[in-house]
Amino acid sequence: MARAADLELASVTKRYGDTTAVDSIDLKIKAGTYCCLLGPSGCGKSSTLRMIAGHESVSDGDIVLGPEVVNGLPPAKRGTAMMFQSYALFPHLSVRNNVAFSLKMKGVSKVDRSIKATDALKLVDMERYAERLPSQLSGGQQQRVALARALVTDPQILLLDEPLSALDPFLKIKVRAELKRFQRELGISFIHVTHSQEEAMALADLIIIMNAGKIEQQGAPREIFNAPATEFVARFIGGHNIIPETGGRKVSVRADRVKVSTDGETGTGAVVREVEYQGTVVYLSLATDAGLEMTAIVPERTFYERPIETGESVRVHWDASDVHELAA
Repeated sequence: MARAADLELASVTKRYGDTTAVDSIDLKIKAGTYCCLLGPSGCGKSSTLRMIAGHESVSDGDIVLGPEVVNGLPPAKRGTAMMFQSYALFPHLSVRNNVAFSLKMKGVSKVDRSIKATDALKLVDMERYAERLPSQLSGGQQQRVALARALVTDPQILLLDEPLSALDPFLKIKVRAELKRFQRELGISFIHVTHSQEEAMALADLIIIMNAGKIEQQGAPREIFNAPATEFVARFIGGHNIIPETGGRKVSVRADRVKVSTDGETGTGAVVREVEYQGTVVYLSLATDAGLEMTAIVPERTFYERPIETGESVRVHWDASDVHELAA
């Protein structure tokens, strides 16, 4: 397996005509990191991934992998491998030949590429399906083959473009755990593009939140969830209430820190708009007397000790220590 390498993006910009898709971003990803590029559609995350891969040219700035600036190198010479959203498997080739295809293009001998392809299939537990065609596999199995095909080239960094988007919810959770395990076992960096906050939280050591071509915030999942830098991050990551305060500043309070009571004078008056049961917790949608929309997340047991009905008047409050100030 190739040695893991640090990756640095220095003032990297991508323009398409008059449109700036990625706007002078700086980013350092240490070797062996599971990094998720997270953000809404059109924020620049896929363009960033494709520039790292070499599938898009860099308009300005440098991409440095290990000691080398790789801007001018073709994808096959960069030490990266890309796993595409659609898997892009050849329907007429067997699983083994799909995995070995890039080695064939590089002129690797038939015996050597068969050995390498078998090793890659063993890694993802797909060796027994080596002679099948892609159409004879489930979606999850096809994804494992696509992963083996990317890993067979011994990349220093694996790039994943929304790899879980085509899977059903149950399979997503299973494959998510597998991806994290593969990354730990291989010891190389995975850079994974997603618009799913849940996916990024579950997988990443480092989350990069992008908005309008810029990096809005970067950090460990817990750091970003507990201390969103801006209103955009707090809203996008979810689970936060944005509360305007005097002087035009805004603060956030996590929805699970909002306390709801049906008696007493503490806090702000509100009306319950919706009650949504989610198993371990209950979501309450609230409208305060001042017209502010809020969400409270209440543990199931706490809620059912004194159930609250839609339309009921309540008081909402929170501890001062749970208030997080947002940047302007």
